[in-house]
Amino acid sequence: MVIITENFFPPSSAKELGKVFLELPPLPDYITMRGPYILSDTNKGIRSILIYECEKSKFADALQVVADRVTNYFEAVPGYTYAVNAWFEASEALKMIGLA
Repeated sequence: MVIITENFFPPSSAKELGKVFLELPPLPDYITMRGPYILSDTNKGIRSILIYECEKSKFADALQVVADRVTNYFEAVPGYTYAVNAWFEASEALKMIGLA
């Protein structure tokens, strides 16, 4: 299971977003972050994706940490929006529907 955040912001807000990102506190040891991966999207401006990995036993804690991180951008980054989602591995999803 991983947590994936998708962040959207206009190019004019890139510098503000970068400043906030550099000021964020380090993640707890039980979370590994991959990214951010950046894409210029013609329709949505700048889009970034971050992938957070953690053990199942720490998932609820990790989800709270990630949610707290994205709120740091609200006031400082004009036009910032985001989505936070939990993604399951195929084996986990199969268990959920009784096939594993």
